[in-house]
Amino acid sequence: MTVREIVTVPHPVLRRRARPVTEFGPELRRLVDDMIATMRAAPGVGLAAPQINVSQRVIVVEYEDEEAGIPHQLYAVVNPKIVWASPEVVLGVEGCLSIPGMAGEVPRARAVRVVGQDPDGRPFRLEAEGWVARIFQHEIDHLNGILFTDRAHRVWRLHDETAAAAV
Repeated sequence: MTVREIVTVPHPVLRRRARPVTEFGPELRRLVDDMIATMRAAPGVGLAAPQINVSQRVIVVEYEDEEAGIPHQLYAVVNPKIVWASPEVVLGVEGCLSIPGMAGEVPRARAVRVVGQDPDGRPFRLEAEGWVARIFQHEIDHLNGILFTDRAHRVWRLHDETAAAAV
């Protein structure tokens, strides 16, 4: 596993729609492993391939909430797509590894259903709500060239880099 450089705005790859993955194999597995290492080193709770200058539809998400009884979960999803979003929208604070030092208040669906494939090409399906649903929406936006600042009601500069979770 290699920790790769995270590109930041205004890098053009962050504004491009990423290409679908059509080949599954060792190269894709290496990409996923590198993305996990990079996300953890940052540290963040999610990462999309364009954030490491790879224009492919791949995301990784890592989440746990001991207080809520949610155990550690690590997802690597290829060609993810939101096929359903709850009509209920909630505001939440987000940051982004590709926009360091900034945070924003972003409206997101409270719950989503995500489909795609795992790194071996097998079907993937997840129903998520709350914070993990927000992470998936944020990362899938990256695959479509959308940044959290595009959706935010308000954005501000952080004085303490740890004040907002970087997704």
